[in-house]
Amino acid sequence: MLCDVETKSFSPVFVGRAGELAALTEALSRASAGEPQALLVGGEAGVGKTRLLEEFLGEATARGAVVAVGGCVEIGADGLPFAPFSTALRALRRTLPDELAAAAEGQEGELARLLPELGEAGGHEPYTLYNDDSTARLFELTARLLERITAQRTVVLALEDLHWADASTRHLLAYLVRTLHSGRLAVVATYRSDDIHRRHPLRPLLAELDRVRAVHRVELPRFTRTEVHRQLTGILAAEPDAPLVDDIYARSEGNAFFVEELAIGHDCGYEPGALSDSLRDLLLVRVEKLGEDAQKVARIVAEGGSTVEYGLLAAVAGLPEDDLFEALREAVGANILLAVPDGEGYRFRHALVREAVSDDLLPGERSRLNRRFAQALEADPQLVRADARTTRLAGYWYHARDAAKALPVVLRAAVEARKRHAPSEQLQLLGRGMELWDDAPQEVRASLRPLDYAEAYPACGCDPQTTPLGYLDLLAEAAVAARVCGERERAFKIVKRALRLLDEETHGPDSEVCDPLRAAWFWTERSRLVSNLGRGDGWDELARAQDLVRGLPPSPIHAQVLAVAAGWGMLHTPGRESLAAAERAVEYARLVGAEAIELHARTTLGCILVDAGQVDAGLAMIEEVEQRSRILKLSSETARCYVNLSTCLEAVGRSRAAVAAGREGVDFSCSSGLRDSECWSLGNLTESLVPLGEWDEAEAGAQRLLRIAYSAKPRGMAHTQIARLRLHRGEPAAAADALADAREAYGTHDRIPQQVLPMARIEIGVAAAQGRLADVRTCLAALAEEGIPSAGSHRYGWPLLLAAAGAEADARGLPGAETGRAEALEVVRAAARRLAAPVALWQAYALFVSAELARAEGRQDPERWAEITAALEPLERPYRLAHARHRQADALLAVGGRRDDAADLLRAAHRTAVRLGARPLREELELLAARARVPLTEQAAEPPRAARPDDGFGLTRREQDVLRLVAAGRTNRQIAEELFISPKTASVHVSNILGKLGVSGRGEAAALAHRLRLLSEAPA
Repeated sequence: MLCDVETKSFSPVFVGRAGELAALTEALSRASAGEPQALLVGGEAGVGKTRLLEEFLGEATARGAVVAVGGCVEIGADGLPFAPFSTALRALRRTLPDELAAAAEGQEGELARLLPELGEAGGHEPYTLYNDDSTARLFELTARLLERITAQRTVVLALEDLHWADASTRHLLAYLVRTLHSGRLAVVATYRSDDIHRRHPLRPLLAELDRVRAVHRVELPRFTRTEVHRQLTGILAAEPDAPLVDDIYARSEGNAFFVEELAIGHDCGYEPGALSDSLRDLLLVRVEKLGEDAQKVARIVAEGGSTVEYGLLAAVAGLPEDDLFEALREAVGANILLAVPDGEGYRFRHALVREAVSDDLLPGERSRLNRRFAQALEADPQLVRADARTTRLAGYWYHARDAAKALPVVLRAAVEARKRHAPSEQLQLLGRGMELWDDAPQEVRASLRPLDYAEAYPACGCDPQTTPLGYLDLLAEAAVAARVCGERERAFKIVKRALRLLDEETHGPDSEVCDPLRAAWFWTERSRLVSNLGRGDGWDELARAQDLVRGLPPSPIHAQVLAVAAGWGMLHTPGRESLAAAERAVEYARLVGAEAIELHARTTLGCILVDAGQVDAGLAMIEEVEQRSRILKLSSETARCYVNLSTCLEAVGRSRAAVAAGREGVDFSCSSGLRDSECWSLGNLTESLVPLGEWDEAEAGAQRLLRIAYSAKPRGMAHTQIARLRLHRGEPAAAADALADAREAYGTHDRIPQQVLPMARIEIGVAAAQGRLADVRTCLAALAEEGIPSAGSHRYGWPLLLAAAGAEADARGLPGAETGRAEALEVVRAAARRLAAPVALWQAYALFVSAELARAEGRQDPERWAEITAALEPLERPYRLAHARHRQADALLAVGGRRDDAADLLRAAHRTAVRLGARPLREELELLAARARVPLTEQAAEPPRAARPDDGFGLTRREQDVLRLVAAGRTNRQIAEELFISPKTASVHVSNILGKLGVSGRGEAAALAHRLRLLSEAPA
């Protein structure tokens, strides 16, 4: 080894970057105060990111911080998942052995997936549990480990070359940044900004991290001419000539690394003009000046990986030890290679040089070098750390293009990636396995066994000891890995390919009978993916799977198909059939001992029981599943219980309890790293806050959901709640925009009642607010043709019918409203007859709908409204209660009832409307109070001036005349003729009216005028 080799630094002077270094050190100060920080240092290749990082780490060390550095492996190279974190944790273990051991105590088996030195990694779950549970737990344990270590000392975790990070590293980094809220930790990551193209996987992560308060971006620009002059002065140890500065500045364009390369060329006596303008040639010029052995060593290191261990390098090079030392000394002395900090191997000083050397290899030379690496590693496995051995060997044999050798080891590496909870890396390796499959000899494929490599589903009736691994087994593994790591489009293509192969096996001339369990498994996967990708509702695929397992003995796959079908029914067709399907799924799962599937099916069954009116039994079942899932450490199922518990509590009117469950669900999912579940819980939490009157918190929750959701449906939930709030606050145009966003997020292929009906309710509300009664009726009629709202959808159906009935009642008396009213009201009544009202909330809604239908027919009954108000008072529904009180007061005043009671109702409703910011309701209440001469404050001695009918909204008498004709449907020319004014004057009056009423169109003005009785006499 060359631990004593002295290297010459080409840039001994740290040039510029004062502002950037200050930003880093300021963040370090905040981290030292107990506020974790994350810093992202970006810049093009060679601009000086590493040098800035070195200066910062030196400053951090001087301040007493512990520094741990990890580097990412180039995209396309063969490295371990979580490689930079493993390297950094290994450095922490060397520096703080006792502290790290204490922090990891009790969790060594799980954390060994990141740091094998902690012990044997824990076992992995069977196929039925293949989801993000284990990955989430690993992320959470890593976060807690770092929190404990940094509780008493400052730690700087440096991750270099983040643009090469594997998916698992990116996910873990995002998780840590989002969840670490205590500890003296600073995470610094560097990346090449010029590599981050539009489709680069790091791009969405950077966008996500930008929204986190503790994250700071530092972008490094190129050097100015003055800075290049200072850099050259340091490199040459003399004042450079002005022409030389100009030439190097022009050719390097301020890139610090290129300045060094050009400067050393000048220092060695090369004429600047003699160098090629090609970047590759520029990077290779110094390598080509090395001796033959040193060049050979450089080529070997370039192909061996980011870092090549000394023993492995010696075995591949085949040089006498003295010659190898001299070659290494020459390459290190020329600043081409560097000894790694732990003294175990060598790497290139700059990745650009490594890329240039690797690209310069001939195709045959590259495969030959990889074969020699593989043979050396097989001959002496101890040359590489045990945790990296299989992955490195798989990469060497793969790049050696030896399918017989590569296939078994690639599949072993895929298994190890899975055990490390790295599905993205597993998918990459499985892809290589599928690529190698046809080229591998039959005897090699025959030696592989399904249970050795494939665990996406169990062996379907075959003897695993004698049945070889099949290509379909690889497809199943790859499909699950792709789905789990978020590559759903790729998963869908893999499943399609598998089903096509199964079909060919079934109908081929020499085929055996297709395995129905295997086919059913793939059809179930396809159902999930079709729904997730927005290409359908997934039922046709599920029906096919059910047909395939029908009549077969119980099996885990049979139980899984039934459980997924029951879940589909719960969302799409709640009712008796879905209840029976869920019960069958639970029974089959118990028969075959598949507890994870049983718990999933019981959660579904509990939800269906709640919808069927068996509220206490259903809620108790969900809570039992949650407790059992916690014991079994099934994080995803636990999170699913929270999601479904909160939505079931909201469905029965227990919004306060639903909020509590939603908060617990958000906290649990966040701490477990389950982003999708966190989004669903947050969406449910937001939905429950709205009826409780916590509108500001609901708005904040919906906006946060938009920031963190990466799946379409949670974003649709957020847009829906935003639209709902906009409508309540009197912003119909903004509500319409949010509704359009919700529709785009949900798509058109999977019309689930819990999505369709809330959007239809908002559409009706917007149309009514804008005076478009015809659109209200069109929307309702379209839903009726589809048979919705249907039985089982009462939670969403009653609010929809209330909006439609209220729109008809508010429009009574408007021109053209009478035509078609009877038919529209019958549509509402027919739908109401189909809906259940199993709990007090929906019983109150049923009364409300009935009262609005009567109002639409001109019948006002104060006693009926009093009954509705009494039903709503104990339900913690402030907005709906204020709405009912408004209607009750209006009815009392209309029939000459008790004015004192009406005044009390108006004041209570007005206080609520003001607190909530419900502008339309507040304005209706204020106008009704003014016209009835009812003061909205008990202290008011006399009604305000606004109580005069001719002063509503500040309209003049002439404007009231114009508004009356607008409400009657007259055009500007017709208004001008009737009032003996010019059309231009009529147009001016109409514009003034729209402005004073705060509406955007004539229809909306007419609707508002009618609803607020701006054109009628005051009630008695």
